[in-house]
Amino acid sequence: MMASEAPSASGLVPYDLGSIDRIPPGEGQTFRVAKREIAVFRTRDDELLATQARCPHQAGLLADGLVGGGKVICPLHSYKFDLATGTPLGNACASLRTYRIELTAERRVVVWIMQDDQRDWSSA
Repeated sequence: MMASEAPSASGLVPYDLGSIDRIPPGEGQTFRVAKREIAVFRTRDDELLATQARCPHQAGLLADGLVGGGKVICPLHSYKFDLATGTPLGNACASLRTYRIELTAERRVVVWIMQDDQRDWSSA
């Protein structure tokens, strides 16, 4: 994915992930963006939420988990997380990294990534 414009004053760079139609309502999709995997979730009301793609517990792909009620359940060990905050729910797992995300007027999904953060989050 390519950056769609220059960094904002906060150092965040927007990345256009394409049409919202790439993500079925009530599901998640994993994208590779700026050296990391990001899970983007689409609620049935077209709300978008973005987190790191893998569970901190055993690296399960969160986009393959059950999504509903603003939460995701990891497909490997059923750990639950709040999608808006990344907070673990009922488990002692580390919090998920979350990302700013928006839907444009053209119904394109844009995720914002910190420009100077070049760490590889694919396994974090």
